[in-house]
Amino acid sequence: MKAMYYDAFEKTPEIRTLPDPTPTENGVVIKVEATGLCRSDWHGWMGHDADIRLPHVPGHELAGVVTATGRGVMRYKVGERVTVPFVSGCGRCGECRSGNQQVCEAQFQPGFTHWGSFAEYVALDFADQNLVHLPESMDFTTAASLGCRFATSFRAIADQAKVKGGEWVAVHGCGGVGLSAIMIAAALGAQPIAIDIAEDKLAFARKIGAVAVINGRDVEDVAAAVKDLTGGGAHVSIDALGNPVTCFNSIKNLRRRGRHVQVGLMLGDQATPQIPMAQVIGHELEIYGSHGMQAWRYDAMLAMIADGKLKPQQLIGREISLAEAIPALTAMDRATDLGISVITRF
Repeated sequence: MKAMYYDAFEKTPEIRTLPDPTPTENGVVIKVEATGLCRSDWHGWMGHDADIRLPHVPGHELAGVVTATGRGVMRYKVGERVTVPFVSGCGRCGECRSGNQQVCEAQFQPGFTHWGSFAEYVALDFADQNLVHLPESMDFTTAASLGCRFATSFRAIADQAKVKGGEWVAVHGCGGVGLSAIMIAAALGAQPIAIDIAEDKLAFARKIGAVAVINGRDVEDVAAAVKDLTGGGAHVSIDALGNPVTCFNSIKNLRRRGRHVQVGLMLGDQATPQIPMAQVIGHELEIYGSHGMQAWRYDAMLAMIADGKLKPQQLIGREISLAEAIPALTAMDRATDLGISVITRF
């Protein structure tokens, strides 16, 4: 199979021909039809993720067709169209038994703990617990865009923050995660505020549901601007970028008893950001993490997509080839692309 491959962190990846994978007893092999390019893949390539063992094939947002199954797989057959959460559970530990596969103690992450989907084929473990059947009406490109950013945002907004209609939701960073969060919050009846430093992203955020936008370059104090706009602060705030500044602002701009959700990864030398702890205590703020979404929760998200309440296809920026994904990956920390890039040609 063709695959993107690197044998050293920060070294430009190559397209190599590698052996086709085979399924484990409880796993499957997927023919990858589409796979998203995500900032998490860049973090992995930089060496920020301790789970990666070299050499490596990245990629974790995928959709495709089952081509082989292990003898222990009961729920999926060859030829079925599927996707998978980027955090998959073992199905046996206490967290999995409680329905929280996204924090499984022995989690499987394609593109991190194992070789990923920047390839013609990918092997996935624990198939019965983690695969998601795709509706026939959903194309593979849209399905691939759900696997990390959109599903993670859905859990962050709907499950972690428990956003209600009418609430102010500040979203810091309008990349794939942030735009997804804005769309989902608007669909739930909330009032999203988009915060970024790029005017094109802010304009697009308005199109998909933001009721107001703030350009961080134009205001001296982002948190104060949010509080002025909302009459006291956001009920919910999301750091969708993963940066010490956006993390701090997201907590600082909350009203009393507000909820902050950290979605953007804080890795490397940014892993321990400063936060306004006096405000967290005095205003009884709530701080949550959000790390993927369980396979069993996909039904709620897919139902909203089927009903037209959510339109994730609007967030897809461009379709690229596997070879074109190499410069896109290595320059991702400097990218100004609007929307999600999806690899659809191998």
